[in-house]
Amino acid sequence: MSSSSPISPHGQQTRVALISVHGDPAVEIGAEEAGGQNVYVRQVGEALARLGWQVDMFTRKANPLQAEQVQHCPGCRTIRLTSGPAEFVSRDEIFDYLPQFVSELLAFQQREGFQYPLVHTNYWLSSWVGMELKNHQPLAQMHTYHSLGAVKYANVPNIPAIATTRLEIEKTCLETADCIVATSPQEEAHMRSHLSSLGNIQIIPCGTDIDRYGAITRTAARQKLRIPQDAKVVFYIGRFDPRKGIETLVRAVAQSQFRADDNLQLIIGGGSRPGGKDGLERDRIEGIVQDLDLANHTQFPGRISNDALPDYYAAADVCVVPSHYEPFGLVTIEAMASRTPVIASDVGGLQFTVLPHETGLLVPPKDVAGFSRAIDQVLADPPLRDQWGQAARKRVETTFSWQGVAQQLGQLYSDHLRQFTP
Repeated sequence: MSSSSPISPHGQQTRVALISVHGDPAVEIGAEEAGGQNVYVRQVGEALARLGWQVDMFTRKANPLQAEQVQHCPGCRTIRLTSGPAEFVSRDEIFDYLPQFVSELLAFQQREGFQYPLVHTNYWLSSWVGMELKNHQPLAQMHTYHSLGAVKYANVPNIPAIATTRLEIEKTCLETADCIVATSPQEEAHMRSHLSSLGNIQIIPCGTDIDRYGAITRTAARQKLRIPQDAKVVFYIGRFDPRKGIETLVRAVAQSQFRADDNLQLIIGGGSRPGGKDGLERDRIEGIVQDLDLANHTQFPGRISNDALPDYYAAADVCVVPSHYEPFGLVTIEAMASRTPVIASDVGGLQFTVLPHETGLLVPPKDVAGFSRAIDQVLADPPLRDQWGQAARKRVETTFSWQGVAQQLGQLYSDHLRQFTP
C-alpha cells in the first residue's frame, strides 16, 4: 500500500469533502460566473475518485429544478445544499447565506452517519464554511483561493461592499488552515505579499484532461467546424467580464496586419443568460466589434459545449488569454494540450503556465499594440506556430495532467489525515 493510499487508520475508505459554494461542479461551463473553479473542483473530484477516494462535492442550489445530487463517476458526486434562495445569486451577495450552508452540511453528515475528516475549500466563501465547520467537529482544512481579493480589487474600478469582509477572511484562512494549495509560484508570492507571512502553503498546479484535449488535428477540427483550412483563427474562450480583457483582444485584432485578409477569423466563445452581468458585457464587446468594423471577421458562438471545446482549441492558430489577472488560467493549459500556442497577459499564474518564445508569448495586460504584434507573429509563421504548439503539448503532459494533480493532492490529504485523530 502506497503512502498516499486513501485508507483511514481504521481500514475504511476515506471520504473527503470538496466545498465550492458558488462554483457548482455539475453545471455546464460558461453559465454565469461558471468557469475555471467549477472545472477545477469537478476534475479534481473525479480524478481523486479514480485513485480510490470517496469524494463529495458541496455547492449551493441555484435553481429549483436542479437535482439534489449528481453522480459523476463511482466515488464522486455533487451535493447541492439550500443556502438562500434557489436562484442565481452573485458571489458578492452570498456571504449572508453561508450559516445556512454550514447547517445544511452538518445535517447532511448526521443523516449519512459520518463526518468528513478533511475538507478542501475553494474560494473565500467556502473558506469561511471550512473554518466554521472546524468549530463543530475535528477536521483538516485544505484551501485553494482561485483569486485573491487584494489582487482583484486593485484591478477593478468599483470595489464591492463585501471587500473588507473578504480580505479579513482570506488572511485568517491563510493563517489557520492546515494547508493552502497555491496553483503557481506567482500565486504563493501574492499570498505572502498581500495576506500574511504566516501559514502553510504548498504549490500544486491545476490540471487538464490530456486525453480529451489534443485528440484531434487542426485539419480535422476545421472540417468539423466548417472553418476553411487556410483561415487565420484567433480564439478566446471564457466569461464575458471586463477583467477578462476581451476588449483588448478585439482592438488588437483590429490593428492586425491581417485585418484586410478575408480569412482572418476571431472566435469569441462563452457567455450565459441574456440580461445578466455577463450578457451586458457581451453586448458591450459586440458594440466594439461593430464600431471597429470587425463584424465580418468575428464569431460569437456562445456557450461552447464540453464536447465541442477541444475542436475549437485545435482549430485555432492561436488562443489568446488577455485577462487583467489570473491566479492560474485553465484555458491556457487546455489550449496548450491541444497543441495551440497561447498569447497571454504577463500576470499571475499565466507567467507560470506559458513559457515565452517556447509555448507562446506573454504581453503586458491591456497592451493593445503588444497583443496585436504577438498575434501577428504567430499568424505569419505557421512553422513557428506548430513548433510552439508541440512544445506546449509536451509541457502539459509532463506538468499539468489531472492524474498528476490528483496524485499530489492525494498525497497531501494523506499526510494531513495521518496527523488527524477522529
